Amino acid sequence: MEHVSASPSHGGIQGVYTHQSDATGTPMTFSVFVPAHSPGTKLPVVWYLSGLTCTHANVTDKGEYRRLCSELGLIFVAPDTSPRGEDVPDDPEGAYDFGLGAGFYVDATRRPFSPNYRMRTYLTNELPALLAEHFPVDLTRQAIMGHSMGGHGALTIALRNPDRFRSVSAFAPIVAPSQVPWGRKAFRGYLGDDEQAWRRYDTIALIKDGLRVQDILVDQGDADGFLAEQLKPDLLVKACADANIPLTFRMHRHYDHSYFFVSTFMEDHLRWHAERLG
Repeated sequence: MEHVSASPSHGGIQGVYTHQSDATGTPMTFSVFVPAHSPGTKLPVVWYLSGLTCTHANVTDKGEYRRLCSELGLIFVAPDTSPRGEDVPDDPEGAYDFGLGAGFYVDATRRPFSPNYRMRTYLTNELPALLAEHFPVDLTRQAIMGHSMGGHGALTIALRNPDRFRSVSAFAPIVAPSQVPWGRKAFRGYLGDDEQAWRRYDTIALIKDGLRVQDILVDQGDADGFLAEQLKPDLLVKACADANIPLTFRMHRHYDHSYFFVSTFMEDHLRWHAERLG
């Protein structure tokens, strides 16, 4: 693992790292913030999954999480959103919503994407093991959160791993990718035309199929330009009500899809996770 950079920040250390991934077959970059702590202490970890076009750096630069993570004693991990490199296949037309920067947190089964786009395996198997080897993480206390495509990733990973993650939250998540243009394009490209195979990566489908988490926090802006066509949070509200999953859903006036929105409510989310991580 290569240490790209590190700097003191709010009483902790922010570092950026790269390593050769077996899951994706490419070098992968991720950032880790470790708050100041006593030697030998293991700390709870919060995973943050970013959205379309993003890398680890979007939340690192704009997320406003370091002060709170220092206060609450949380390690904050921000992976990249896809494999990258000259040999990694991309959207044939160079569109932003598929290929590089748009891994959708799935394990692709369709060529030419299947050898590299294995983000689900990377995030749930490979990267946690790497963190445990090199950082003072307590993997019995994990939380997961994300924005947009990353909110989709956080919700589906938490639903499929309820014993691993004590809490889950999202900013403006894509809750029903099988029903919206972003998700349908990505799933068809990565997984093929069998829509039954898409269900394991769709929050609404997973809830309908019986998967559960203890509770969920979601924030959404009512001025989000993607709200009606791509995000459809009303579907999550209904699915959680039908399944008796406690959902704290907050609609905020005048907020859009940007990191101004995310950074404004980051503190609320970190405090939510800290309460559940103990």
